Amino acid sequence: MKSAYELAMERLERQSPSKQLSAKQKSEIAEIESTYRARIAERELLLNGEIAKSLAAGKPDEVESLQKQLAMDTRRLNEECETKKAKARGAGS
Repeated sequence: MKSAYELAMERLERQSPSKQLSAKQKSEIAEIESTYRARIAERELLLNGEIAKSLAAGKPDEVESLQKQLAMDTRRLNEECETKKAKARGAGS
């Protein structure tokens, strides 16, 4: 007997079948993810260093500003990554 979860997944698959990605698409998506993980890490290193300097200098306003900038940059880079991955998924269709 199938669980409710398995039945729901089968019904979902019938309503909107998932598309299989080609090997080229998978490698392209992996490359995009790798690139954006590196870019995010680079920004974190840079801005965390600046945050540490501002903390040591006793500048709380600057720290807050840098933290907001880090959050915005991370969100922007994640959105760019998802957009490029969506394009890569759609390229094979």
